[in-house]
Amino acid sequence: MRSHTLLHALLAVLVCAGTGAARAEPAGGAGDQWPVWGGDAGATHFSRLADITPQNVGSLQVAWTHRSGDFADGSGSTRPTSFQATPLAVNGHLYYCTPFQRVFALDPETGTEVWSFDPQLKEKKGEGPYPLNCRGVTYWEDSAAATGQACAKRIFYGTADSELISIDADTGKPCESFGTGGRVNLRQDMGKVRTWGYYPTSPPMLMRDRVVINGFVADNLEVNSAPGVVRAFDARTGALVWAWDPVPEGWTPGPAYEPKGVYQQGAPNSWSIITGDHERGLIFVPTGNPGPDLYGGERNGIDFYGTSTVALSIETGQVAWHFQSVHHDVWDYDTPAPPTLFQIPGVGDGAPAVAQSTKMGHIFLLNRETGVPLYPVEERPVPQNGVPGETLSPTQPFPTHPKPLHNSVITPDTAAGFTPIDRWDCARKIEKLRWDGPFTPPSLEGSIGYPHTSGGGNWGGLAIDPERAIMILNQTQMAQVNKLVPREEAKSIDRAKMQYPNELYEMTGTPYVLVRTALDSFLGAPCSPMPWGTLTAVDMKSGEVKWQVPFGTLEELARWPVTAMFRKTGAPNFGGGMATASGLYFIGASMDGYFHAYETETGKELWRTKLPFGGHSVPMSFRGKSGAQYVLISAGGNVFTKMGADLVAFRLPAP
Repeated sequence: MRSHTLLHALLAVLVCAGTGAARAEPAGGAGDQWPVWGGDAGATHFSRLADITPQNVGSLQVAWTHRSGDFADGSGSTRPTSFQATPLAVNGHLYYCTPFQRVFALDPETGTEVWSFDPQLKEKKGEGPYPLNCRGVTYWEDSAAATGQACAKRIFYGTADSELISIDADTGKPCESFGTGGRVNLRQDMGKVRTWGYYPTSPPMLMRDRVVINGFVADNLEVNSAPGVVRAFDARTGALVWAWDPVPEGWTPGPAYEPKGVYQQGAPNSWSIITGDHERGLIFVPTGNPGPDLYGGERNGIDFYGTSTVALSIETGQVAWHFQSVHHDVWDYDTPAPPTLFQIPGVGDGAPAVAQSTKMGHIFLLNRETGVPLYPVEERPVPQNGVPGETLSPTQPFPTHPKPLHNSVITPDTAAGFTPIDRWDCARKIEKLRWDGPFTPPSLEGSIGYPHTSGGGNWGGLAIDPERAIMILNQTQMAQVNKLVPREEAKSIDRAKMQYPNELYEMTGTPYVLVRTALDSFLGAPCSPMPWGTLTAVDMKSGEVKWQVPFGTLEELARWPVTAMFRKTGAPNFGGGMATASGLYFIGASMDGYFHAYETETGKELWRTKLPFGGHSVPMSFRGKSGAQYVLISAGGNVFTKMGADLVAFRLPAP
């Protein structure tokens, strides 16, 4: 997930019954809590609370703010940060983690700190271009523990030091019986990897007393990048239960992929959120492509599980099924979002299902038990003639229900810009680059990558309202330029001058170096057609788009006052949204720093407020002890706008 210009900036820093009237959750019901990252194990991002309605949402006000102070813009010795956490509301507390990976327990009603835990992060001042973040923590209750026993209730999360940590949910003290002093070293058996080249960024999945964790692997460094292994540990002791190494059975590594540890280096990795079906004992893993991302001539089939949704048995770690959304991915189109679980009458004959959103703007609806698409998926011919040494897939899968949601047309005639002059500049640039439609491969002359490597959709994922059978997705609609330079020729490139937004990746072990740049005008305007950010709602039964609106403005980015003509441009966005039973959809995500409430049925914006910093996270909701419904969002901004680390809670005025 990298980015390339002022407007691409955030891209670097930064898932029942049928339709009808919404059923409000009665006080004391399960919906009062938000016990896991996405609201439920299937990450539907749906709250059954309905006290806040389309009629009264305009009266929302800030209830409290918690400021951790954990942020950095990267100008000093500390790495930049990105505050992306979604808190949990469970066990009478709110739990969240900061970019410096401290964990806080708060009083849900007031935001008052109950306890905090500091892992004493070593990588806070380490090397690496990636911002520090922590998307969330995981809660677990030990059914075998005696009442009042230490660590009978636990919080788990992973850190940038590549540690899986277990702490007491009531006191914040480490669970000494877990691993070594409450910690498991995730770099064990990984071979020699760069310290910043592998670490978890997403909360673990907890099922059947097993804590399952994946890990981010740095992009485009080398063929023999860090392993992409997914592992399950005993939630009580930290002992390894199983490990899934994402390589095909019987695969033999060639010279470029010699193993250096227990797990295969260079294999596909999984960095986004894992979801789970507790009844069936299945977990659903979104995977990325093998390293390096934009050239696959050396892979020899190691990408069999790359850019896929993979269902694993929680008992054994064995593959139950997998569905690949991009074949032989040479675009960095990792499966970025949690596989969202749903079961809705009238959608796929009411089968238990998975909705997988992708960077391509494709949404695949799959049978949860078999991985078979609920609706036809077409293998369509895609552009060929990649660079020498590359063997591209002749076809790629395209969903038909719903149809692709990302714009797929970029020509000189569709070029955007702020003025006629820079639109002409964009048209001239587009004309000189290779663009043969979606999945145009990286080339020697330079190819347009559209969507951008950050999407389309990204890790924020879908929100599904099961009552109305509506899914809502925010997307970025930006383009970039991917150019492969022969290694010998690349020796003449002055690396010192390849500074952001112009990027160079060595891709060691391949014949090429990657040069990646923005497709922007000389004024910094994206050349891709407007809007540059969208919010789309899909009727899940018909597969048709119910509504689509531009999402985001240039307000925090432009060096001039944003007039009405620039308020509908849309903008890059990172994070996701939450739907509620009352028919509301809440989302921050946009670069302008606003927090919005839209009407689920129509897409009409009903409320918005300016956050202290951009809300590049996924909001959540819970009912407090007073009976009031709260909506929370993490607001942290990014290095190109105001930065901070505020957790902001909203509620209606007290009666």
